[in-house]
Amino acid sequence: MDSSVLLGITTYAYLLTTTIYLAGVTFHKPKLLTWATRSAVLSLLVQTAGIALRWKESYDLGFGHAPLSNLYESLVFGSWILVLIYIVFERKIGHRALGFVPSGIAFLAMAYASFSPDVVSKIQPLVPALKSNWLIAHVITCFMGYAAFAISFGLSLTYLWRRRRRDRPLAVLSTSLIPEARELDEFNYQMVLFGFFWLSIGIITGSVWANSAWGSYWSWDPKETWSLITWLIYATVLHARAVRGWRGPRVAWLSVVGFCSVLFTYFGVNFLLSGLHSYATK
Repeated sequence: MDSSVLLGITTYAYLLTTTIYLAGVTFHKPKLLTWATRSAVLSLLVQTAGIALRWKESYDLGFGHAPLSNLYESLVFGSWILVLIYIVFERKIGHRALGFVPSGIAFLAMAYASFSPDVVSKIQPLVPALKSNWLIAHVITCFMGYAAFAISFGLSLTYLWRRRRRDRPLAVLSTSLIPEARELDEFNYQMVLFGFFWLSIGIITGSVWANSAWGSYWSWDPKETWSLITWLIYATVLHARAVRGWRGPRVAWLSVVGFCSVLFTYFGVNFLLSGLHSYATK
């Protein structure tokens, strides 16, 4: 068995997990949500084994690098860190009904990595710019930020949906398992703060790496520019809450805009703009 088999299993496992989460919320079955969490943990373990095996396979091929170097590997790692952070977050807050968005995003990421013709899954040697000890630090910190923002995106959508349902008591879909709007707003703030910290570290490690590889800490490469835009959007979220006292819908919508910027930074820049980070599309 090679890593592609385990990662392929993970794709369908995340689809199953998302389905169970949605069924638990839709039909008001707390027991299903318990099983959804177990499914998420099991899926994460299978994916962990797949990532570890792919790392070993790179050494067997003589390349010997962490599986973080191209679009396929970053999608796999991004979905892994997303689910890991969400499971820890779910255990901390004690609510299981919020997992359908993170698990759904993880499934979409894995499905795109597995089936898109634009994504090459073959293990390849590192290009010269990636042969640095900063690779692991930069990728991990950035993706921890991205994963937190993905969870924030899910919390924001859930918050906006819950507010809409609040005035419709006869709605078919029950909200009793969903946290109150006030709690969702607080959870969203916590995830934005967590993600902002890690994205800041990611930008710093990337700048140090850029200076080592290209002789400049900042070159206004499209990826760097959009990373800064994303950082500024989430800085605005935190500033507006701390200084202006913003709560509720305005913060939720800003978080949605922020995650759209994350997606463009990750996908849009790679496919629509050329620059020093264009190797990420290979």
